[in-house]
Parts: sequence; structure tokens; C-alpha cells
Amino acid sequence: MRPTVSWTPTGSAPWTTDLAEVVRVVGGRGVVVLSGAGLSTESGIPDYRGAGGTLRRHSPMTHQEFIGSEAARQRYWARSHLGWTAVAQARPNVGHRAVAVLQRDGYLSGIITQNVDGLHQAAGATAVIELHGSLSRVVCLDCGEISSRRFLEQRLREATPDFRAGATRLNPDGDVDLPEEVVREFRIVSCHACGTGVLKPDMVFFGENVPRPRVDECYRLVDDANALLVLGSSLAVMSGLRFVRHAAKTGKPVLIVNKGETRGDPHALVRVDRTLGPALAELAERLGCPLSEPAVDGARRRVPPVPEMPRR
Repeated sequence: MRPTVSWTPTGSAPWTTDLAEVVRVVGGRGVVVLSGAGLSTESGIPDYRGAGGTLRRHSPMTHQEFIGSEAARQRYWARSHLGWTAVAQARPNVGHRAVAVLQRDGYLSGIITQNVDGLHQAAGATAVIELHGSLSRVVCLDCGEISSRRFLEQRLREATPDFRAGATRLNPDGDVDLPEEVVREFRIVSCHACGTGVLKPDMVFFGENVPRPRVDECYRLVDDANALLVLGSSLAVMSGLRFVRHAAKTGKPVLIVNKGETRGDPHALVRVDRTLGPALAELAERLGCPLSEPAVDGARRRVPPVPEMPRR
């Protein structure tokens, strides 16, 4: 099944541009954040379903396509090889920094992100549950080896040293648009550890299930929380929506800060319709956690050096 752009609204939460209710609930501490692609758009990484969302003009790779076709894997890795540079160079924005500060000062008891860009951690957040995995890791589907994306990028450059292409549009899953004739020039590589295994980014594709232990960990966070705060997600897919429904069912307040309505609105106490960065900076300020301007080096993603050999 292909991912869809939208859903049919069944109701809505009271919406506002005032953060008063969010300040009140987050001020009580014990809040779990569930973040989505809307939090990273101000870092230059597009979302799927916003006003300019890429699903309106781009169909992301599905798990079934990737597993079932070597040509599909070649297309994915050629496009993602170019897109990775932009993702790796992306910097956390003021919204990521605000979340990290709120966690540091004890207002947040957990962070669940649907994003695969690592920007929460780059901003200083800790113990982040990456619901859909991470673009920075690669897994072998045969032997299970986990290795660094930077290590793979080095091997891909060596396999096709003359590969040159102009990237057009970056997509949320880290790839770019490329003509088929350019894709055919690209060579993919097998697992370095076992020699023959198929390599896949360590993230959940459309049509693939989130690992059950990870889902259970998220449920435990929500169960132990006082409230759930959704940041920048349309909640169009069940992987995130289920936690909103679970929180509401157990009587915990759900607050949403998002530009535009979401599929979780019927379960929310309130939705604040604002751009994430300025809204979260204001939230942090009103809770006594003002943000200082980051140093230039501190704002950059800290990517570890390429290892000589991947570790098991």
C-alpha cells in the first residue's frame, strides 16, 4: 500500500494560537513528547503531509519494494547517497533546542520521535526513542550487523567513484529525485561483515512494522507520564496515533502543537496552531528556561569518525 497524503477528519480539538494551556500542563512536569517531521522543517528537512509536503509529488520507498527488487534498492541507495549529505549537515533548530532544555530542566519525562534525522540528540536531548529508527545507521538484513552510515557512504563512493549527479529535491526519508538513467550508473554494495547480505537503513519504511519491543517501551513511557505533548506531527499513520489514543483512553491530557489540523485532534485537550520553533521557544521562556544562542560549532551535528571496521 502506498502512503496517503491525508485522511478524512472526524472531529477537532479546540484550537488556538495561545500557549497558556500547554504552559500549564508542561509546568506540572512528567510530560512525554511525541515529535514529527514538522519539528525539523525549520532545519531544512521537508515533511510528508504539510502544505508543501512531499507526498503530494513523491512516493517514498516501501518495505515491500526494497526487499523485493534489486533495482529498487539501487534506486533507493543512489538517491539516498546524494540526500545523505544534506541530512548529515542539517542543524537542530530552536524547536529542537527548546525540547532539549525542557528535558534538561525536568519538565519532560521522555521523548519519542517519529523523525529519523537525529536532530533531537544533536540539540542535546538524551534517551530519545527513535520510533522509526535512524538514517545514521545501516543494518544487514542477512546477518544483522549494525554499522555506521558514514562507513557505508565511504564504501559507496569507492564503488562508484565517478558517480556525479545534481540533487534536486530532498525528501523526508533522506533521498532526492534522480532520473532513471542516472540511477543505473550507481553501484550498490553488500554487507562488509558477511560479504553477501543486503544492506538497509536502520529505519522503518512505509509498509513495515515498528519493532514490538520499541512500541512497548513507548507505551510504558506514556503510561508513566502525566501528559502527552505532540509536536509537529499530523498523526496520519497509526505508528504515532496509537500513543495519542492510548493517552486519551487512560485519561491523560493530550496537547498538540502543529501547523494545521491532525488526525489526533479528536483526542486532544487543545491544539495550538503555530510554527514549532517560535512556539517552543516561547514555551521554554515562559517556564523559566530561556534559550541562549548556540555557538556555531555547537549547533552542528556531531558525527563520529568513520570506523575502520563496523562493530557487531
